[in-house]
Amino acid sequence: MAPPTTVATASLPAPGRSPKLLIWIVVAVGLIAAIGAAAYFLLPRFTGGAASTAEAAKPATPEKPIFVMLEPLTVNLQAEGRSRFLQIGMALRVRDEHTKSQIVEFMPELRSRLLVLLSNRPPESLVTPEDKAKLADEIRKALNAPLTPETPELGISSVSFNIFVVQ
Repeated sequence: MAPPTTVATASLPAPGRSPKLLIWIVVAVGLIAAIGAAAYFLLPRFTGGAASTAEAAKPATPEKPIFVMLEPLTVNLQAEGRSRFLQIGMALRVRDEHTKSQIVEFMPELRSRLLVLLSNRPPESLVTPEDKAKLADEIRKALNAPLTPETPELGISSVSFNIFVVQ
């Protein structure tokens, strides 16, 4: 009868080691997961991956602007009773060198468009900053119109005044 108790005591230590083994497996898996997470978040910083994502997050540097300076114009304004003049100088911001060359090539026509547009103004409509912003937009639209029937619109993105005198 002694042998059955010996067998019973021999089978008891095996279940006692099983929970310890399970705990060690869980701890090892958790440790491996923690090391993997740390490597995922920290390793790109040391290998340059974070630098490339930081560079991608930076805003793109703007392209060098292209401006076409126009010679100042003096225009008679619509004034009742006395002569009033507008002296205006401006720079046109264009999208590319091709547009710049087209503007230089067609400058007499563009200056004529400007004279017609500006000569129909009463002096009171050129006083406030809002009036000047509205005028700049009207000039941009007038100059962007196609130069010939077969050409597309010009690429003038903005008009900036460098001289603006109402006398």
